[in-house]
Amino acid sequence: MAPRDLRLLPKTHLHLHFSGSMRHLTLVELADKHGVRLPDALRTDWPPELSAADERGWFRFQRLYDIARSVLRTEDDVRRLVREAAEDDKADGSRWLEIQVDPSGYANRFHGITPFTDLVLDAARDAAQSTGIAVQVVIAANRTRHPLDARTLARLAAQYVGRGVVGFGLSNDERRGTTSEFAPAFRIARNAGLLAVPHGGELCGPATVRTCLDELGAGRIGHGVRSVENPELLKRIVDAQVALEVCPASNVSLGVYHRPEEVPLRQLYEAGARIALGADDPLLFGSRLAEQYETARSVHAFTDEELADLARSSVLASTAPDEVRKTLLTEIDTWLGVPQTAPTPAPTY
Repeated sequence: MAPRDLRLLPKTHLHLHFSGSMRHLTLVELADKHGVRLPDALRTDWPPELSAADERGWFRFQRLYDIARSVLRTEDDVRRLVREAAEDDKADGSRWLEIQVDPSGYANRFHGITPFTDLVLDAARDAAQSTGIAVQVVIAANRTRHPLDARTLARLAAQYVGRGVVGFGLSNDERRGTTSEFAPAFRIARNAGLLAVPHGGELCGPATVRTCLDELGAGRIGHGVRSVENPELLKRIVDAQVALEVCPASNVSLGVYHRPEEVPLRQLYEAGARIALGADDPLLFGSRLAEQYETARSVHAFTDEELADLARSSVLASTAPDEVRKTLLTEIDTWLGVPQTAPTPAPTY
């Protein structure tokens, strides 16, 4: 029997960065349109060779990301990026996308963080309507900026609860800044009803994950793979069903692990962790969502039943409402070939 098509497996996508979601062709076209010079790593030698094993490697990665972000100059550019991200996700079987953005990085060109956030949310609504998949937004603070800036972003995010913003994150190099100092910002976000989704346990070890749990009230952890290094912490994550947004291609590209088979996806799964596979920054890592599932299949020997489990976990880890979750879980069973029980007739009296 031929393997089932992973692009037809219904799933959610919970770890995708804004500029990093851009298609390579779109990057090149917008760069040419706006006169932005691209280095060879983003034009002819794409995808770039990366590593974040040291600060120099992270600086290069961040520089490439900043160059990519700089090609977004107009409202139409932003709308194109969001629409294409949704189109690509739909093609990969995603039915619910939570795209992460730091409005501070775009404020100068788009008249401030509030107008830019309004633009992104409007683009997300348009993309959802044109593609048929839900597009939600996570506002993310930057670890390399002052924690007071994070509070400003948390208050901004709180204003959009129920209007397309579903979570509050913290990204960039874990080795910089003090994670616990962002606790007040996350308190603002959680009190407003937003899910706390900080990055942790990627470039640094389990201690950062513990801080995200204890100080930031994380309901999901971006990456979190290195929690596997501390069995007690991993058990805590499993017991609390705090989801881990695992991004296999990213982990290898940035040198967190040297080879795809070293990513502890199988260990996390067998420990009972709730896992949501993500593509992180396809523009820089060269692979999108379905390819992360293919890695689980080809490198980590996940069966179709286990791949369906990963898809279910992504649904349960999302901020999707119960009726959407129920529909997606049924569609996953259909992909797997699980017989559907006819609905029980309503009782008559």
